[in-house]
Amino acid sequence: MSTSPMMQQYHDAKAACPDALLLFRMGDFYELFFDDAKQAAQVLGLTLTSRDKGENPVPMAGFPHHQLEGYLAKLIARGMRAAVCDQVEDPKQAKGIVRREVTRIVTPGTLTDDALLDPRQSNYLAAVVTGDDKRGGGKAGLAWVELSTGRFFAATCQQQRLGDELARVGPAECLIAEEQTPGAELLSLEIPLTKRPLWTFGSEASHKALAEHFGVQTLEGFGFDDGDDLGIRAAGAVLDYLQETQKASLAHIRRLAPYRRGTTLEIDQATRRSLEITRTIRDGRREGSLLAVLDRSVTAMGSRELAHWMANPLAEIPAIEARHDAVEEFIAAAQVCGQLRESQRDIYDQERLVARVTTGRASPRDLRFVARTLAAIPAIKAQLAERASGLAAELQDRLDECPELRAALESSLEDDCPLSPRDGGFIRRGADAAIDEL
Repeated sequence: MSTSPMMQQYHDAKAACPDALLLFRMGDFYELFFDDAKQAAQVLGLTLTSRDKGENPVPMAGFPHHQLEGYLAKLIARGMRAAVCDQVEDPKQAKGIVRREVTRIVTPGTLTDDALLDPRQSNYLAAVVTGDDKRGGGKAGLAWVELSTGRFFAATCQQQRLGDELARVGPAECLIAEEQTPGAELLSLEIPLTKRPLWTFGSEASHKALAEHFGVQTLEGFGFDDGDDLGIRAAGAVLDYLQETQKASLAHIRRLAPYRRGTTLEIDQATRRSLEITRTIRDGRREGSLLAVLDRSVTAMGSRELAHWMANPLAEIPAIEARHDAVEEFIAAAQVCGQLRESQRDIYDQERLVARVTTGRASPRDLRFVARTLAAIPAIKAQLAERASGLAAELQDRLDECPELRAALESSLEDDCPLSPRDGGFIRRGADAAIDEL
């Protein structure tokens, strides 16, 4: 049976990502074919039809392109992967069939879009590798990254503590080697597992890939040593997976931090669950947990940081005292604290905004939000200046107003920007003479 050029294009794209549902852009719709269409019709509630009706009809299902994020959210909620294949040239200028490419692969652990993320909750991708008898027998390497913020960590632990560590991190997706049989510590957490080629967990390949990404000779400057090989191997697998699925810059991931046992309180998986620190026992929801009761953060970044603190209680006296001193300082300056809370209401989720800018997925509205956040910083610095010592002085020094970037954004963008650049009308008149003439 002959295959049309467009369907051959589909088959080529599908072959590149066989484990994901392929969302194939055709005009104003995303279409799915064959088994993908049958699965999507069941999971997403789409109408299953057929293409090329005849002796060999091709199952087909689809939805309008502007509903993409909503359907992606449903797939992610089911722990599924989706590959987005877009038209990468103007159909009016195409010579023959429109060129299409897989522009991103969306998985539970690699989300960056606000529509798919809970602003108050971190969304980690993890990787696990276990040691053999000769190198790290009885130990495991664990790495986790939040693509939407760039936070990246690696640790080495005893294999019997792996379940406790995974419960602490709470990843949305976990990578394991194809040859690895998932143990009870993985299965009990009900994390979506993604099997990867064994070589992506290799020691030499991981050290080299991570060093190249961070622009360093070795990872010693980040605090790693010879005993961290398993953790670095897991981190290498994470980086390889991100490079394969994102097809975009990962420059916002600027550091790999070692997680050291003993710096935080060790809580086993059963105790963590029983205490309902960040999730309830009944349905695993944030609402009803200790975190939900205590969280009064003004910003989404603050909510995520508080969740991190509560999942990782400090165990070292100097660190605990430093945090208590900071709390005491702001309690003593209640008026300044109140002013800071009000000023922070003008702060958008800068961590995730910067990540989307870096990966090339920022909308015009995202850029405008960056400008508004920068505009709020001078007032915050002035309020911090009223406290001349301690944490307030440190925070004041660390805050960068980025005046040149702010000026460029404010002079180029309209006050109200659309979510999609295709909607137009977001470049301020006078910012670019060539655009003004269009």
